[in-house]
Amino acid sequence: MQPLNELQTRHPYDYCYRPGMELRPPPPRAVPSELWLGPRKAMLGPWIDVRPEPMDTPLTRLMADHLWQGDEPMDDLVAAFRNMGSAGGRRMLNQALAHGIDSVDEPLPELVNLFARLDNPPQWYDPDLWEYGRRLWINVSLAGKMAMGVQDFMGTFVGAEVASAVGQTGRFVRDPYRRGLESSVWFRSVTAPRALERSSPIFHDTIRVRLMHAQVRAMLRRKWGDDHFAHHGNPISNATTMGAAVTFGLNPICFDHVHGRRSTTRQLDAVMHYWSYIAYVFGVADELIPRSAAEGMEMADYMVATAGIAPDWTANMAGAATRRFTDSTLTGRLQIAATAPLLGAIAFYSSEPLMRSLVSDTPLRSVPIQPWPSVINAVATTSVRLRAVDNFLPGARRRMINRARHIDPMWDRNTRVARYLAARVGIRGTPFDQHDTTADTARCPM
Repeated sequence: MQPLNELQTRHPYDYCYRPGMELRPPPPRAVPSELWLGPRKAMLGPWIDVRPEPMDTPLTRLMADHLWQGDEPMDDLVAAFRNMGSAGGRRMLNQALAHGIDSVDEPLPELVNLFARLDNPPQWYDPDLWEYGRRLWINVSLAGKMAMGVQDFMGTFVGAEVASAVGQTGRFVRDPYRRGLESSVWFRSVTAPRALERSSPIFHDTIRVRLMHAQVRAMLRRKWGDDHFAHHGNPISNATTMGAAVTFGLNPICFDHVHGRRSTTRQLDAVMHYWSYIAYVFGVADELIPRSAAEGMEMADYMVATAGIAPDWTANMAGAATRRFTDSTLTGRLQIAATAPLLGAIAFYSSEPLMRSLVSDTPLRSVPIQPWPSVINAVATTSVRLRAVDNFLPGARRRMINRARHIDPMWDRNTRVARYLAARVGIRGTPFDQHDTTADTARCPM
């Protein structure tokens, strides 16, 4: 990052927080919306008092502050890479990931600074607790995992900050199979034992994804300019990254709890620890990372409450995904009607208002969804309660360990499908380098 006095000529909040600084107010766009109240109550209602206005706590105020900033060490590195060219910068990064920062000849100071953090886990990190949280997260019900997947999807396509960033890059419209494969591969990989040990290839890929986010953030800042920043804050902000981690982590286990498979505070804290360290490796500032599930819930409530309403990019992406549907023929109308179970599932796992917001500019906008949300509710509740019964049968601990012995089976199946779809259009790998050119130019890659 540039020194604070240089940034003051751009926007007074365009800097990175340091302990002791006065907290910045949230960007004007980060106001609570009734659109997200239902999902907040469904996810967090048993633990916190969910109101239209989220709780005002030191942590939520810090979340609001960090909507203004990105990932300082990686943003600095992307700026340095832009001066030398992303190809050379990536080679230097890959060398340091594979063989250590000491193996790099004349490393950039920004690279040295990044690896000082990567090579030294924080004192609060507990590998055994992380492993316990990983096993618990893998062992949630399939319905709980679906809840996380659908709500992540809605945040990506309807939430103002993420939908704008994803829409502006154009990748869901232009390159959906590669984008889908990258996401699926990363989620699958991070469920592996010891996934984020420093020598793990999964750790290396996580840093490459983090680099991609910083590259996109740099492009969007140049593309959108300071007026957009003044209203929305930083694209792919540090707070939003942390908000994603707390919802990814807590949503599945909270869903199971609400539907009959109770969790202890210790279990919730372990799952939060698992995702807190993932967030740390992903570049979230240490002061923002929750140390317990209770803190994570405060942060999740704030982030979901202020996710915003669907930007214009939502219609663009949803329109691209539904362009094959038409109501001009009988066959087309039947195809539209056949989406009712899918839309009903989306409505159940998020809410009907959110689902309608997603499809409001598509041929699916008027599809009746009843009785599908009730059907999905019955199936999901049965799935959770069967897993709850399994908890009390002999050998429950052994089964939990076996399910998590290698990798999350659900994410493994999902990745197999994503690989198949990507291979059909000639995509074979996931190098996580799609934004190298983006970072070297001010042009949006549409």
